[in-house]
Amino acid sequence: MLTRTAKLALDGGIPVRSTPLPYGKQWIDDADIAAVVDVLRSDWLTTGPKVEEFEATFAAATGARYAVSFSSGTAALHGAVAVLDLNPGDEAITTPLTFCASANCLLYCGVRPAFADVDSDTLLIDPAEIARKITPRTKALVVVDYAGQPAALRQITELAEKHGLAVIEDACHALGATFEGQRVGAISTMTAFSFHPVKHVTTAEGGMITTNDPALAGKLRRFRSHGIGSDHRQREKVGSWFYEMVDLGYNYRLSDLQCALGLSQLAKLDRWLSRRRAIAAAYDTAFSQLPAIRPLSVIPGVEHAYHLYVVQLELNRLRASRAQVFAALRAEGIGVNVHYIPVHLHPYYREHQGTAPGLCPRAEAAYERILSLPMFPLMSDQDVNDVIEAVHKVVAEYSK
Repeated sequence: MLTRTAKLALDGGIPVRSTPLPYGKQWIDDADIAAVVDVLRSDWLTTGPKVEEFEATFAAATGARYAVSFSSGTAALHGAVAVLDLNPGDEAITTPLTFCASANCLLYCGVRPAFADVDSDTLLIDPAEIARKITPRTKALVVVDYAGQPAALRQITELAEKHGLAVIEDACHALGATFEGQRVGAISTMTAFSFHPVKHVTTAEGGMITTNDPALAGKLRRFRSHGIGSDHRQREKVGSWFYEMVDLGYNYRLSDLQCALGLSQLAKLDRWLSRRRAIAAAYDTAFSQLPAIRPLSVIPGVEHAYHLYVVQLELNRLRASRAQVFAALRAEGIGVNVHYIPVHLHPYYREHQGTAPGLCPRAEAAYERILSLPMFPLMSDQDVNDVIEAVHKVVAEYSK
Protein backbone atom coordinates (compact mmCIF):
# COMPACT_ATOMS: atom_id res chain seq x y z
CA MET A 1 0.00 0.00 0.00
CA LEU A 2 2.76 2.46 0.93
CA THR A 3 4.89 3.79 -1.91
CA ARG A 4 6.99 6.10 0.26
CA THR A 5 8.93 5.67 3.45
CA ALA A 6 6.78 4.52 6.33
CA LYS A 7 8.41 7.03 8.64
CA LEU A 8 5.77 9.53 9.67
CA ALA A 9 6.10 13.11 8.44
CA LEU A 10 5.50 14.09 12.05
CA ASP A 11 8.80 12.35 12.86
CA GLY A 12 10.74 13.80 9.93
CA GLY A 13 9.61 11.43 7.19
CA ILE A 14 8.39 12.41 3.71
CA PRO A 15 4.70 13.42 3.80
CA VAL A 16 2.20 11.68 1.55
CA ARG A 17 1.21 15.08 0.11
CA SER A 18 3.31 18.17 -0.45
CA THR A 19 0.21 20.41 -0.59
CA PRO A 20 -2.50 20.10 2.09
CA LEU A 21 -5.86 18.60 1.15
CA PRO A 22 -8.76 20.23 3.05
CA TYR A 23 -11.62 18.22 4.53
CA GLY A 24 -14.13 20.16 2.43
CA LYS A 25 -14.13 22.74 -0.35
CA GLN A 26 -16.54 24.53 -2.65
CA TRP A 27 -16.55 23.98 -6.43
CA ILE A 28 -17.16 27.20 -8.34
CA ASP A 29 -17.05 27.08 -12.15
CA ASP A 30 -17.53 29.54 -15.00
CA ALA A 31 -21.27 28.89 -15.13
CA ASP A 32 -21.60 29.90 -11.47
CA ILE A 33 -19.62 33.08 -12.07
CA ALA A 34 -21.69 33.95 -15.16
CA ALA A 35 -24.92 33.47 -13.23
CA VAL A 36 -23.80 35.93 -10.55
CA VAL A 37 -22.54 38.45 -13.13
CA ASP A 38 -25.92 38.35 -14.88
CA VAL A 39 -27.60 39.41 -11.64
CA LEU A 40 -25.02 42.14 -11.06
CA ARG A 41 -26.04 43.58 -14.44
CA SER A 42 -29.75 43.32 -13.66
CA ASP A 43 -32.15 45.65 -11.85
CA TRP A 44 -32.49 43.42 -8.78
CA LEU A 45 -29.67 42.56 -6.42
CA THR A 46 -31.97 41.49 -3.58
CA THR A 47 -35.70 40.72 -3.02
CA GLY A 48 -35.85 40.11 -6.77
CA PRO A 49 -36.90 37.31 -9.13
CA LYS A 50 -33.95 35.00 -8.45
CA VAL A 51 -35.08 34.52 -4.85
CA GLU A 52 -38.46 33.13 -5.89
CA GLU A 53 -36.86 31.04 -8.64
CA PHE A 54 -34.32 29.50 -6.28
CA GLU A 55 -36.97 28.74 -3.66
CA ALA A 56 -39.28 27.11 -6.21
CA THR A 57 -36.45 25.05 -7.74
CA PHE A 58 -35.23 23.97 -4.33
CA ALA A 59 -38.74 22.94 -3.22
CA ALA A 60 -39.06 20.80 -6.34
CA ALA A 61 -35.63 19.25 -5.73
CA THR A 62 -36.60 18.17 -2.21
CA GLY A 63 -40.22 17.26 -2.90
CA ALA A 64 -41.52 19.88 -0.47
CA ARG A 65 -44.44 22.20 -1.19
CA TYR A 66 -42.64 25.31 0.03
CA ALA A 67 -39.07 26.52 0.44
CA VAL A 68 -38.11 29.76 2.21
CA SER A 69 -34.56 31.08 1.86
CA PHE A 70 -32.50 32.57 4.69
CA SER A 71 -29.16 34.30 5.07
CA SER A 72 -27.59 31.23 6.74
CA GLY A 73 -28.41 27.77 7.99
CA THR A 74 -28.40 29.19 11.53
CA ALA A 75 -30.90 31.87 10.57
CA ALA A 76 -33.06 29.17 9.00
CA LEU A 77 -33.02 27.15 12.22
CA HIS A 78 -33.85 30.28 14.23
CA GLY A 79 -36.81 30.92 11.97
CA ALA A 80 -38.05 27.35 12.25
CA VAL A 81 -38.12 27.51 16.06
CA ALA A 82 -39.56 31.03 16.14
CA VAL A 83 -42.59 30.27 13.96
CA LEU A 84 -43.68 27.46 16.29
CA ASP A 85 -44.64 30.18 18.81
CA LEU A 86 -43.17 28.30 21.74
CA ASN A 87 -43.11 29.89 25.18
CA PRO A 88 -40.18 30.61 27.51
CA GLY A 89 -39.71 27.54 29.66
CA ASP A 90 -40.81 25.14 26.94
CA GLU A 91 -38.29 22.43 26.04
CA ALA A 92 -37.11 20.84 22.82
CA ILE A 93 -35.00 17.72 22.51
CA THR A 94 -31.93 17.72 20.29
CA THR A 95 -28.65 15.88 19.81
CA PRO A 96 -25.38 16.81 21.49
CA LEU A 97 -23.28 15.71 18.50
CA THR A 98 -23.82 18.61 16.13
CA PHE A 99 -22.73 22.15 15.45
CA CYS A 100 -23.92 24.40 18.25
CA ALA A 101 -26.49 26.17 16.02
CA SER A 102 -28.82 23.16 16.31
CA ALA A 103 -29.24 23.94 20.01
CA ASN A 104 -28.56 27.68 20.00
CA CYS A 105 -31.64 28.26 17.84
CA LEU A 106 -33.72 27.11 20.80
CA LEU A 107 -32.01 29.47 23.22
CA TYR A 108 -32.67 32.39 20.86
CA CYS A 109 -36.38 31.78 21.45
CA GLY A 110 -36.22 31.15 25.20
CA VAL A 111 -36.65 27.39 24.75
CA ARG A 112 -34.55 25.02 26.86
CA PRO A 113 -32.52 22.42 24.92
CA ALA A 114 -32.67 18.90 26.33
CA PHE A 115 -29.98 16.62 24.96
CA ALA A 116 -30.73 13.02 23.98
CA ASP A 117 -27.76 10.71 23.44
CA VAL A 118 -26.73 9.21 20.12
CA ASP A 119 -26.51 5.71 18.71
CA SER A 120 -22.89 4.56 19.04
CA ASP A 121 -22.64 3.13 15.51
CA THR A 122 -24.29 5.88 13.44
CA LEU A 123 -23.88 8.86 15.84
CA LEU A 124 -27.47 9.80 14.97
CA ILE A 125 -29.83 10.81 17.77
CA ASP A 126 -31.28 7.68 19.40
CA PRO A 127 -35.11 7.55 19.31
CA ALA A 128 -35.12 5.55 22.55
CA GLU A 129 -33.20 8.36 24.23
CA ILE A 130 -35.64 10.90 22.81
CA ALA A 131 -38.54 8.95 24.30
CA ARG A 132 -36.77 8.87 27.64
CA LYS A 133 -36.29 12.66 27.64
CA ILE A 134 -39.87 13.68 26.77
CA THR A 135 -41.64 15.61 29.55
CA PRO A 136 -44.84 17.67 29.71
CA ARG A 137 -42.69 20.70 28.78
CA THR A 138 -41.40 19.12 25.57
CA LYS A 139 -42.89 20.86 22.53
CA ALA A 140 -40.52 20.04 19.68
CA LEU A 141 -37.70 17.83 18.46
CA VAL A 142 -34.65 19.17 16.60
CA VAL A 143 -33.06 16.13 14.97
CA VAL A 144 -29.85 16.21 12.96
CA ASP A 145 -28.99 14.20 9.86
CA TYR A 146 -25.42 13.78 11.04
CA ALA A 147 -22.74 13.62 8.32
CA GLY A 148 -25.44 13.39 5.65
CA GLN A 149 -27.33 10.31 6.87
CA PRO A 150 -31.01 10.85 7.69
CA ALA A 151 -31.97 10.30 11.30
CA ALA A 152 -34.39 7.49 12.22
CA LEU A 153 -37.24 9.57 10.85
CA ARG A 154 -39.96 6.91 10.97
CA GLN A 155 -39.51 6.30 14.71
CA ILE A 156 -39.03 10.00 15.36
CA THR A 157 -42.20 10.91 13.46
CA GLU A 158 -44.17 8.28 15.37
CA LEU A 159 -42.90 9.69 18.68
CA ALA A 160 -43.76 13.21 17.59
CA GLU A 161 -47.29 12.25 16.56
CA LYS A 162 -47.85 10.36 19.81
CA HIS A 163 -46.81 13.33 21.94
CA GLY A 164 -48.03 16.18 19.72
CA LEU A 165 -44.54 17.51 18.94
CA ALA A 166 -43.21 19.46 15.97
CA VAL A 167 -40.15 18.02 14.24
CA ILE A 168 -37.46 20.37 12.96
CA GLU A 169 -35.02 18.33 10.90
CA ASP A 170 -31.57 19.85 10.67
CA ALA A 171 -30.57 18.52 7.26
CA CYS A 172 -27.70 20.94 6.77
CA HIS A 173 -25.54 17.88 6.05
CA ALA A 174 -28.10 15.97 4.03
CA LEU A 175 -29.21 17.74 0.86
CA GLY A 176 -29.97 14.98 -1.64
CA ALA A 177 -30.32 12.21 0.93
CA THR A 178 -33.40 9.99 0.98
CA PHE A 179 -35.20 8.08 3.71
CA GLU A 180 -37.22 5.02 2.71
CA GLY A 181 -37.48 6.38 -0.83
CA GLN A 182 -38.57 9.87 0.19
CA ARG A 183 -36.33 12.87 -0.26
CA VAL A 184 -35.14 14.70 2.82
CA GLY A 185 -36.98 18.01 2.95
CA ALA A 186 -40.54 16.75 2.61
CA ILE A 187 -40.78 14.47 5.66
CA SER A 188 -40.62 16.57 8.83
CA THR A 189 -42.66 19.56 10.00
CA MET A 190 -39.82 21.78 8.80
CA THR A 191 -36.39 20.93 7.40
CA ALA A 192 -33.35 23.21 7.51
CA PHE A 193 -30.52 23.30 4.97
CA SER A 194 -27.22 25.18 4.80
CA PHE A 195 -25.35 26.61 1.81
CA HIS A 196 -22.03 27.22 3.54
CA PRO A 197 -19.06 26.65 1.17
CA VAL A 198 -18.33 23.14 2.45
CA LYS A 199 -21.93 21.97 1.99
CA HIS A 200 -23.38 20.21 -1.06
CA VAL A 201 -24.19 23.46 -2.85
CA THR A 202 -23.13 26.91 -1.78
CA THR A 203 -24.41 30.47 -1.91
CA ALA A 204 -21.31 31.58 0.07
CA GLU A 205 -23.52 31.83 3.15
CA GLY A 206 -27.17 30.89 3.10
CA GLY A 207 -29.89 28.56 4.25
CA MET A 208 -33.36 27.25 3.47
CA ILE A 209 -36.39 25.89 5.30
CA THR A 210 -38.70 23.49 3.51
CA THR A 211 -42.19 22.63 4.72
CA ASN A 212 -45.49 21.32 3.45
CA ASP A 213 -47.47 23.67 5.71
CA PRO A 214 -48.60 26.91 3.99
CA ALA A 215 -49.19 28.72 7.28
CA LEU A 216 -45.65 27.97 8.47
CA ALA A 217 -44.24 29.03 5.09
CA GLY A 218 -46.00 32.38 5.38
CA LYS A 219 -44.74 32.95 8.91
CA LEU A 220 -41.19 32.03 7.84
CA ARG A 221 -41.29 34.59 5.01
CA ARG A 222 -42.37 37.31 7.39
CA PHE A 223 -39.85 36.29 10.03
CA ARG A 224 -36.91 36.56 7.61
CA SER A 225 -37.99 40.04 6.50
CA HIS A 226 -38.57 42.12 9.66
CA GLY A 227 -42.04 40.62 10.22
CA ILE A 228 -43.35 42.56 7.21
CA GLY A 229 -45.96 40.87 5.06
CA SER A 230 -44.61 41.95 1.65
CA ASP A 231 -41.25 42.73 0.06
CA HIS A 232 -40.15 45.60 -2.17
CA ARG A 233 -40.61 43.69 -5.43
CA GLN A 234 -44.14 42.67 -4.51
CA ARG A 235 -44.99 46.29 -3.76
CA GLU A 236 -43.42 47.42 -7.03
CA LYS A 237 -45.60 45.00 -8.97
CA VAL A 238 -48.78 46.64 -7.71
CA GLY A 239 -47.38 50.17 -7.58
CA SER A 240 -47.77 50.50 -3.82
CA TRP A 241 -45.57 51.89 -1.06
CA PHE A 242 -47.72 50.57 1.80
CA TYR A 243 -46.48 47.84 4.12
CA GLU A 244 -47.14 46.74 7.68
CA MET A 245 -45.02 44.92 10.21
CA VAL A 246 -47.30 42.24 11.62
CA ASP A 247 -44.76 40.12 13.53
CA LEU A 248 -41.39 40.70 15.17
CA GLY A 249 -38.86 39.53 12.62
CA TYR A 250 -35.26 39.85 11.49
CA ASN A 251 -33.35 40.77 8.36
CA TYR A 252 -32.46 37.21 7.37
CA ARG A 253 -32.97 37.56 3.61
CA LEU A 254 -30.87 35.84 0.95
CA SER A 255 -29.89 38.12 -1.96
CA ASP A 256 -30.52 37.57 -5.68
CA LEU A 257 -26.76 37.31 -6.16
CA GLN A 258 -26.62 34.37 -3.78
CA CYS A 259 -29.77 32.76 -5.18
CA ALA A 260 -28.36 32.91 -8.70
CA LEU A 261 -25.26 31.10 -7.46
CA GLY A 262 -27.46 28.59 -5.64
CA LEU A 263 -29.49 27.87 -8.78
CA SER A 264 -26.35 27.25 -10.80
CA GLN A 265 -24.94 25.00 -8.08
CA LEU A 266 -28.17 23.07 -7.59
CA ALA A 267 -28.14 22.00 -11.23
CA LYS A 268 -24.98 19.99 -10.47
CA LEU A 269 -26.18 18.39 -7.23
CA ASP A 270 -26.90 14.91 -8.58
CA ARG A 271 -23.47 14.63 -10.22
CA TRP A 272 -21.77 15.84 -7.07
CA LEU A 273 -23.73 13.43 -4.89
CA SER A 274 -22.61 10.56 -7.12
CA ARG A 275 -19.00 11.63 -6.67
CA ARG A 276 -19.35 11.88 -2.88
CA ARG A 277 -20.85 8.40 -2.76
CA ALA A 278 -18.06 7.02 -4.96
CA ILE A 279 -15.43 8.50 -2.63
CA ALA A 280 -17.23 6.99 0.37
CA ALA A 281 -17.32 3.59 -1.33
CA ALA A 282 -13.57 3.79 -1.99
CA TYR A 283 -12.95 4.65 1.66
CA ASP A 284 -15.23 1.84 2.83
CA THR A 285 -13.31 -0.70 0.78
CA ALA A 286 -9.88 0.64 1.76
CA PHE A 287 -10.60 0.65 5.49
CA SER A 288 -12.52 -2.63 5.68
CA GLN A 289 -9.31 -4.48 6.58
CA LEU A 290 -8.10 -1.91 9.13
CA PRO A 291 -9.34 -3.00 12.57
CA ALA A 292 -8.33 0.34 14.10
CA ILE A 293 -10.58 2.35 11.74
CA ARG A 294 -14.36 2.01 11.97
CA PRO A 295 -16.50 4.01 9.52
CA LEU A 296 -19.95 4.96 10.74
CA SER A 297 -22.73 2.47 10.08
CA VAL A 298 -25.35 3.26 7.44
CA ILE A 299 -28.88 2.28 8.38
CA PRO A 300 -31.03 0.32 5.88
CA GLY A 301 -33.43 2.26 3.72
CA VAL A 302 -31.42 5.47 3.34
CA GLU A 303 -29.35 7.08 0.63
CA HIS A 304 -26.51 8.87 2.40
CA ALA A 305 -25.53 12.34 1.15
CA TYR A 306 -21.97 12.18 2.61
CA HIS A 307 -21.39 15.75 3.59
CA LEU A 308 -18.80 14.21 5.91
CA TYR A 309 -17.01 10.90 5.99
CA VAL A 310 -16.51 10.19 9.70
CA VAL A 311 -14.54 7.30 11.16
CA GLN A 312 -14.17 6.21 14.75
CA LEU A 313 -10.73 5.17 15.94
CA GLU A 314 -10.55 1.91 17.86
CA LEU A 315 -8.15 3.38 20.39
CA ASN A 316 -7.67 0.05 22.16
CA ARG A 317 -5.86 -1.10 19.01
CA LEU A 318 -3.61 1.98 18.80
CA ARG A 319 -0.65 3.34 20.75
CA ALA A 320 -1.90 6.87 20.16
CA SER A 321 -4.76 9.16 21.11
CA ARG A 322 -7.11 10.79 18.63
CA ALA A 323 -5.08 14.00 19.03
CA GLN A 324 -1.89 12.19 18.00
CA VAL A 325 -3.53 10.54 14.99
CA PHE A 326 -5.03 13.91 14.01
CA ALA A 327 -1.62 15.60 14.18
CA ALA A 328 0.05 12.79 12.25
CA LEU A 329 -2.48 12.93 9.41
CA ARG A 330 -2.24 16.70 9.23
CA ALA A 331 1.54 16.37 8.95
CA GLU A 332 0.99 14.00 6.01
CA GLY A 333 -0.96 16.75 4.23
CA ILE A 334 -4.42 15.37 4.98
CA GLY A 335 -6.75 18.04 6.37
CA VAL A 336 -8.71 15.90 8.79
CA ASN A 337 -11.17 17.56 11.12
CA VAL A 338 -13.38 16.71 14.10
CA HIS A 339 -17.18 17.02 14.03
CA TYR A 340 -18.07 17.84 16.78
CA ILE A 341 -17.32 18.76 20.38
CA PRO A 342 -20.60 17.74 22.07
CA VAL A 343 -22.68 20.89 22.50
CA HIS A 344 -23.34 20.31 26.18
CA LEU A 345 -19.58 20.35 26.87
CA HIS A 346 -19.05 23.86 25.51
CA PRO A 347 -18.25 26.39 28.27
CA TYR A 348 -21.36 28.47 27.59
CA TYR A 349 -23.68 25.50 28.07
CA ARG A 350 -21.88 24.33 31.17
CA GLU A 351 -21.93 27.80 32.72
CA HIS A 352 -25.39 28.96 31.65
CA GLN A 353 -27.40 25.80 31.02
CA GLY A 354 -26.04 23.62 33.82
CA THR A 355 -24.83 20.82 31.58
CA ALA A 356 -21.86 18.63 32.50
CA PRO A 357 -19.86 15.60 31.40
CA GLY A 358 -21.83 12.38 31.80
CA LEU A 359 -25.05 13.82 30.37
CA CYS A 360 -24.67 11.96 27.04
CA PRO A 361 -21.99 9.31 27.57
CA ARG A 362 -22.16 7.78 24.08
CA ALA A 363 -21.68 11.13 22.37
CA GLU A 364 -18.86 11.98 24.76
CA ALA A 365 -17.11 8.68 24.12
CA ALA A 366 -17.50 9.08 20.37
CA TYR A 367 -16.04 12.57 20.50
CA GLU A 368 -12.76 11.15 21.80
CA ARG A 369 -12.52 8.81 18.78
CA ILE A 370 -13.95 10.57 15.72
CA LEU A 371 -12.15 12.01 12.71
CA SER A 372 -13.62 13.50 9.53
CA LEU A 373 -11.65 12.62 6.40
CA PRO A 374 -11.61 14.82 3.28
CA MET A 375 -14.89 14.56 1.38
CA PHE A 376 -15.84 16.86 -1.49
CA PRO A 377 -16.66 16.22 -5.17
CA LEU A 378 -13.71 18.19 -6.54
CA MET A 379 -11.37 15.55 -5.10
CA SER A 380 -9.45 13.62 -7.75
CA ASP A 381 -8.83 9.89 -7.62
CA GLN A 382 -5.26 10.71 -6.61
CA ASP A 383 -6.56 12.85 -3.73
CA VAL A 384 -8.66 9.92 -2.54
CA ASN A 385 -5.69 7.56 -2.82
CA ASP A 386 -3.54 9.99 -0.85
CA VAL A 387 -6.05 9.98 2.00
CA ILE A 388 -6.17 6.20 2.00
CA GLU A 389 -2.37 5.92 1.89
CA ALA A 390 -1.93 8.40 4.75
CA VAL A 391 -4.47 6.63 6.94
CA HIS A 392 -2.78 3.27 6.35
CA LYS A 393 0.63 4.82 7.01
CA VAL A 394 -0.38 6.40 10.31
CA VAL A 395 -2.32 3.38 11.51
CA ALA A 396 0.57 1.07 10.65
CA GLU A 397 2.91 3.22 12.74
CA TYR A 398 0.58 3.44 15.75
CA SER A 399 -0.97 -0.04 15.75
CA LYS A 400 -0.30 -2.19 18.79
